[in-house]
Amino acid sequence: MNIVINYNGEWPNLCSGKLGVIVDGRCWHFPEFCLQSGGEVTFDSDWNEYASSGEWSVSEWPEDFPDELKGVVLDKINEEISWGCCGGCV
Repeated sequence: MNIVINYNGEWPNLCSGKLGVIVDGRCWHFPEFCLQSGGEVTFDSDWNEYASSGEWSVSEWPEDFPDELKGVVLDKINEEISWGCCGGCV
């Protein structure tokens, strides 16, 4: 199976890019803001910001995206797209 991930999100808003996935020549365009970071932003007692990274999850898949491909595509997304959280939304 050939999977190609196209994503244009970048710092300071890693999760705000457009995601496209091609599986064996078939292309799907994902809804905006569908990637959710497994990371988080926290603050210490002096309000210094700390961002941690974590694996991506997909909050919304294209309507016709096959259920049996979701796991393998999500694995590929996490291999190819730098993990968030970048803290850009703070």
